[in-house]
Amino acid sequence: MNQIATMRKQIGVSQAQLAKTIGWGTSRLANYELSIRTPSLNDCRKIVNGLTKLGCECSIDDIFPPPSDASNSIEANIT
Repeated sequence: MNQIATMRKQIGVSQAQLAKTIGWGTSRLANYELSIRTPSLNDCRKIVNGLTKLGCECSIDDIFPPPSDASNSIEANIT
C-alpha cells in the first residue's frame, strides 16, 4: 500500500496538479494511487520529487513504506 493520495491531499494538491508536475497523465497517477499498477523505483522517485516540489516534506519511505513483515526484510534473509 502506498501513501501517494494521503500525502497529496495533506498538501492540498489535486491528482491533475501532481501528474502535471511529474509530466504524466492523471490516469497513470490514479493507477498508482489505487495500487492498480506498481510503480518502478524510478517512478517512485519521480512521485516523491513531484510531491516535494509541491511543498510536501516526505521521503520515499514515507510514500512507499517498506513491508513490516520481518521475514521479507534484507536483514532477515542474510545468514
